[in-house]
Amino acid sequence: MGSNLDQLYRQVIMDHYKNPRNRGEITDGALTVNMNNPTCGDRIQLHMIVEDGIIQNAKFDGEGCSISLASASMMTDAIKGLDVEKALALSAIFSKMMLGEEYDEGDFDLGDIEALQGVAKFPARIKCATLAWKALEKGVEQEAGQELLKGGNEDGKKNA
Repeated sequence: MGSNLDQLYRQVIMDHYKNPRNRGEITDGALTVNMNNPTCGDRIQLHMIVEDGIIQNAKFDGEGCSISLASASMMTDAIKGLDVEKALALSAIFSKMMLGEEYDEGDFDLGDIEALQGVAKFPARIKCATLAWKALEKGVEQEAGQELLKGGNEDGKKNA
């Protein structure tokens, strides 16, 4: 990456850190997931409203480094309106990006998320960038478990 691109990416990350999108709580009926990274003290609380398999709303709260909070801001922006499967697919792409592996962005426009690809060069910071995404994955697992308890089919399909 050229230094101009690095500078642009730093600016995007700092913008999300200083002016986070979707920061706050959803208190009414939200699925809430708490995650923390004990090695550096990052702490994220993710709130999601999932209806009929679609993430209607997502917000986060917490404290941490610029990478952790910027990533949470970008992630909540990216997953709003996605169905759960697409959100998980996006999370898998992000994981590959963080590990420096080849990835195919498919139908996704990664937008600001691409600014985090340089984090892959700093292994100690990867957990910072992936914390909110791990919260998303954990929340989707919880949601799927709740759907089964409510009488969904075991194969994950809704009853007609």
